[in-house]
Amino acid sequence: MLNVIWPIFIIISFVYAIFSGNVEQINNSIFDSAKAAVELSITFFGTLCLWNGIMEIASQTSIIEKLTNALKPIMRFLFPEIKRNSQTEKEISMNMIANILGLGNAATPLGLKAMNSMQKENTKKDTVSNSMAMFIVLNTASLQIIPTTVIAIRNSLRI
Repeated sequence: MLNVIWPIFIIISFVYAIFSGNVEQINNSIFDSAKAAVELSITFFGTLCLWNGIMEIASQTSIIEKLTNALKPIMRFLFPEIKRNSQTEKEISMNMIANILGLGNAATPLGLKAMNSMQKENTKKDTVSNSMAMFIVLNTASLQIIPTTVIAIRNSLRI
Protein backbone atom coordinates (compact mmCIF):
# COMPACT_ATOMS: atom_id res chain seq x y z
CA MET A 1 0.00 0.00 0.00
CA LEU A 2 2.83 2.39 0.82
CA ASN A 3 4.37 1.73 -2.59
CA VAL A 4 1.26 3.43 -4.00
CA ILE A 5 0.77 6.23 -1.46
CA TRP A 6 4.34 7.61 -1.48
CA PRO A 7 4.61 7.99 -5.28
CA ILE A 8 1.24 9.75 -5.27
CA PHE A 9 2.49 12.18 -2.60
CA ILE A 10 5.68 12.81 -4.57
CA ILE A 11 3.81 13.44 -7.82
CA ILE A 12 1.36 15.79 -6.10
CA SER A 13 4.29 17.67 -4.55
CA PHE A 14 6.03 18.09 -7.90
CA VAL A 15 2.84 19.26 -9.60
CA TYR A 16 2.16 21.74 -6.79
CA ALA A 17 5.76 23.02 -6.96
CA ILE A 18 5.46 23.57 -10.72
CA PHE A 19 2.20 25.49 -10.41
CA SER A 20 3.34 27.57 -7.42
CA GLY A 21 6.74 28.38 -8.96
CA ASN A 22 8.80 26.56 -6.30
CA VAL A 23 10.65 24.11 -8.56
CA GLU A 24 14.04 25.51 -7.54
CA GLN A 25 13.23 25.03 -3.85
CA ILE A 26 12.16 21.44 -4.41
CA ASN A 27 15.39 20.73 -6.33
CA ASN A 28 17.46 22.24 -3.51
CA SER A 29 15.57 20.25 -0.88
CA ILE A 30 16.08 16.99 -2.81
CA PHE A 31 19.85 17.47 -2.87
CA ASP A 32 20.02 18.71 0.72
CA SER A 33 18.02 15.69 1.89
CA ALA A 34 20.23 13.31 -0.09
CA LYS A 35 23.34 14.89 1.47
CA ALA A 36 21.86 14.61 4.97
CA ALA A 37 20.90 10.96 4.35
CA VAL A 38 24.44 10.08 3.23
CA GLU A 39 25.99 11.86 6.23
CA LEU A 40 23.63 10.09 8.63
CA SER A 41 24.36 6.72 6.99
CA ILE A 42 28.10 7.27 7.33
CA THR A 43 27.67 8.22 10.99
CA PHE A 44 25.61 5.08 11.62
CA PHE A 45 28.10 2.95 9.73
CA GLY A 46 30.98 4.28 11.83
CA THR A 47 29.07 3.76 15.06
CA LEU A 48 28.02 0.28 13.97
CA CYS A 49 31.60 -0.71 13.12
CA LEU A 50 32.93 0.67 16.40
CA TRP A 51 30.45 -1.14 18.63
CA ASN A 52 30.55 -4.38 16.62
CA GLY A 53 34.32 -4.34 17.05
CA ILE A 54 34.02 -3.72 20.77
CA MET A 55 31.47 -6.52 21.14
CA GLU A 56 33.69 -8.87 19.13
CA ILE A 57 36.66 -8.08 21.38
CA ALA A 58 34.46 -8.53 24.46
CA SER A 59 33.28 -11.90 23.17
CA GLN A 60 36.91 -13.08 23.05
CA THR A 61 37.50 -12.11 26.68
CA SER A 62 36.02 -13.27 29.96
CA ILE A 63 33.82 -10.15 30.19
CA ILE A 64 31.01 -11.74 28.22
CA GLU A 65 31.18 -14.90 30.35
CA LYS A 66 30.90 -12.82 33.53
CA LEU A 67 28.00 -10.81 32.12
CA THR A 68 26.36 -14.00 30.86
CA ASN A 69 26.68 -15.50 34.33
CA ALA A 70 25.11 -12.35 35.79
CA LEU A 71 22.20 -12.70 33.34
CA LYS A 72 21.70 -16.46 33.91
CA PRO A 73 18.81 -16.16 36.38
CA ILE A 74 16.96 -13.90 33.96
CA MET A 75 17.89 -16.10 31.00
CA ARG A 76 16.63 -19.26 32.73
CA PHE A 77 13.32 -17.56 33.47
CA LEU A 78 12.87 -16.02 30.00
CA PHE A 79 14.34 -18.85 27.90
CA PRO A 80 13.64 -22.18 29.67
CA GLU A 81 13.99 -24.13 26.38
CA ILE A 82 17.57 -23.00 25.70
CA LYS A 83 20.32 -25.45 26.67
CA ARG A 84 22.52 -24.21 29.49
CA ASN A 85 26.08 -23.09 28.70
CA SER A 86 25.42 -23.29 24.97
CA GLN A 87 26.54 -20.98 22.18
CA THR A 88 22.92 -19.87 21.80
CA GLU A 89 22.80 -18.71 25.42
CA LYS A 90 26.01 -16.72 24.89
CA GLU A 91 24.66 -15.10 21.71
CA ILE A 92 21.38 -14.16 23.39
CA SER A 93 23.34 -12.68 26.31
CA MET A 94 25.55 -10.65 23.98
CA ASN A 95 22.47 -9.32 22.20
CA MET A 96 20.81 -8.40 25.50
CA ILE A 97 23.99 -6.69 26.71
CA ALA A 98 24.27 -4.73 23.46
CA ASN A 99 20.64 -3.64 23.76
CA ILE A 100 21.06 -2.64 27.42
CA LEU A 101 24.08 -0.54 26.44
CA GLY A 102 21.96 1.10 23.74
CA LEU A 103 23.90 -0.36 20.83
CA GLY A 104 20.79 -1.06 18.77
CA ASN A 105 22.60 -1.18 15.44
CA ALA A 106 25.39 -3.36 16.81
CA ALA A 107 22.84 -5.59 18.54
CA THR A 108 21.20 -6.47 15.22
CA PRO A 109 23.93 -8.80 13.89
CA LEU A 110 24.20 -10.39 17.33
CA GLY A 111 20.44 -10.90 17.38
CA LEU A 112 20.51 -12.47 13.94
CA LYS A 113 23.21 -14.91 15.09
CA ALA A 114 21.20 -15.78 18.19
CA MET A 115 18.01 -16.28 16.18
CA ASN A 116 19.88 -18.50 13.70
CA SER A 117 21.22 -20.62 16.58
CA MET A 118 17.74 -20.91 18.08
CA GLN A 119 16.37 -21.98 14.70
CA LYS A 120 18.98 -24.76 14.52
CA GLU A 121 17.77 -26.03 17.91
CA ASN A 122 14.10 -25.62 16.94
CA THR A 123 12.39 -28.97 16.35
CA LYS A 124 9.57 -27.46 14.26
CA LYS A 125 11.42 -25.56 11.54
CA ASP A 126 8.26 -23.93 10.15
CA THR A 127 7.10 -22.61 13.55
CA VAL A 128 8.64 -20.02 15.84
CA SER A 129 9.57 -21.50 19.21
CA ASN A 130 8.59 -19.86 22.50
CA SER A 131 12.19 -18.77 23.04
CA MET A 132 12.32 -17.19 19.59
CA ALA A 133 9.08 -15.29 20.24
CA MET A 134 10.38 -14.07 23.61
CA PHE A 135 13.63 -12.98 21.97
CA ILE A 136 11.71 -10.96 19.37
CA VAL A 137 9.68 -9.28 22.10
CA LEU A 138 12.81 -8.42 24.10
CA ASN A 139 14.51 -6.96 21.04
CA THR A 140 11.45 -4.93 20.18
CA ALA A 141 11.25 -3.51 23.72
CA SER A 142 15.02 -2.91 23.89
CA LEU A 143 15.68 -1.69 27.43
CA GLN A 144 18.56 0.81 27.24
CA ILE A 145 20.80 2.42 29.82
CA ILE A 146 22.99 4.38 27.38
CA PRO A 147 21.17 5.35 24.13
CA THR A 148 24.24 5.48 21.88
CA THR A 149 22.21 5.41 18.65
CA VAL A 150 20.29 8.51 19.71
CA ILE A 151 23.57 10.16 20.71
CA ALA A 152 25.01 9.40 17.26
CA ILE A 153 21.94 10.82 15.49
CA ARG A 154 21.95 13.99 17.59
CA ASN A 155 25.69 14.40 17.08
CA SER A 156 25.39 14.08 13.30
CA LEU A 157 22.58 16.64 13.19
CA ARG A 158 24.43 19.21 15.28
CA ILE A 159 24.81 22.49 13.45
